[in-house]
Amino acid sequence: MTVSRRDLHVMMLGAAFAAGAGQSLAAAVGEGGEDILARVDPELREGARALLARPSPEWTLPELKALRARIPPPPAPLASPPVERRVIPGAPGGPDVSVQVIGAAPRGKARPALLHIHGGGFILGRAEDSTPLCQTIAAELDCLVVNVEYRLCPETPFPGPVEDCYAALAWLNRNAESLGVDRDRIAVMGESAGGGLAAMVAIAARDRREVQLRYQVLIYPMLDDRTGSTRRVPPFIGSIGWDEAGNRFGWTSFLGAPAGQGQPPHGAVPARLSDLRGLAPAFIGVGAIDLFVEEDLEYARRLVLAGVPTQFHLTPGAYHGFDFIAPQSRPSKAFTAAWMSGLRAAFA
Repeated sequence: MTVSRRDLHVMMLGAAFAAGAGQSLAAAVGEGGEDILARVDPELREGARALLARPSPEWTLPELKALRARIPPPPAPLASPPVERRVIPGAPGGPDVSVQVIGAAPRGKARPALLHIHGGGFILGRAEDSTPLCQTIAAELDCLVVNVEYRLCPETPFPGPVEDCYAALAWLNRNAESLGVDRDRIAVMGESAGGGLAAMVAIAARDRREVQLRYQVLIYPMLDDRTGSTRRVPPFIGSIGWDEAGNRFGWTSFLGAPAGQGQPPHGAVPARLSDLRGLAPAFIGVGAIDLFVEEDLEYARRLVLAGVPTQFHLTPGAYHGFDFIAPQSRPSKAFTAAWMSGLRAAFA
C-alpha cells in the first residue's frame, strides 16, 4: 500500500493522540468478562489494541507535563498550499494569538474560510500537528484555513482558550477583504476538545453578533463536563482512546473547578446551555463506543429541536480518534467523506 504524506501526517497525529490517551489492556475486558474489542469494527481493532497496550496516565499535573514532553515532533507541512505563521491581536486585555494562515491566494474572487481548532482534552496538542490536515482541506475545498494556537489548561482555564479561538475568528472576519475571504462563508471546525471549543466559538459568535458563521463541524466534540463525573457511562463506552478519568481531569483543568459540579459560566459547557436557537448549522460526528457518544447525540437532538439545521453521523464500532488512528480503514474514510461533504455543501 502506498502511504501518502497526508496519511503519514494522520498516523503521526495518531501517535501523538495515543501518548495521552492510553488505557490498560485490562480495560479491554468489561464487567462480567465482556470483551470490549468484540464491539470494535474489525478494521479498527489493530489501532484499538495499540491504544490499549499503552499504560493509563495518572492524570496529575506532573504526569501531564511528562505526557507533553513525550509527544513526537510535529509532521512536516506538505509542499502546498502555503503556510504562513502570523501573530494577531488577542482578546481585549489578553495576549496576542499565534495562527497559521493556510492557502492564502492572490486577490480575486472571494473564497470561503475555515477556522480550525485542534483537540487534546483542553490540556494537550499543538496547532502544527494539524497543519497537513488543514492544507488538505484548503486544497480540496479551495478555501483559506486559519489554524489557531490557543492556550492550554490548566495553566489557562476558561475563558482563555475560548477567547483565543474567538479572537482568531474575529480577526479573520475583520480582515476578510485583504485575505480574499467571503464573510458570508466562514465556518469553524474542531476535533474532540477542539470540537468543544468550536461549539463554544459558535455560541460566542451568536451571542456577540460580530461574526455570522456559516457552519460548524464538530468532530466527536467534548461538550459536557458531567460525562464521567456525575454521569457515568456503560463499561464498553469510552474504554478506548479517551476515558472517564481523562475527561474529568480535562474538564476540571478547563473550568478551574471540579467537573460536573455547580453551575459553569455561560458558554463554558455547550451541553449545559439552555438556549441553542440561532446557532450556525452543524455537522456532528462520533463513534458508537466513543466516550462522547451520548452527549453528542443529545446535543444534536437539542439543536434539531431548536431549529438548527444539523447533520449527525454515527459510526458503529468506532472509538475516540479512530479516524486518526486508522485513516485507511473503511469507517474512517466514510466518516471523513461525510464531514467533508457537509463542509463542501456549506461553502457552495
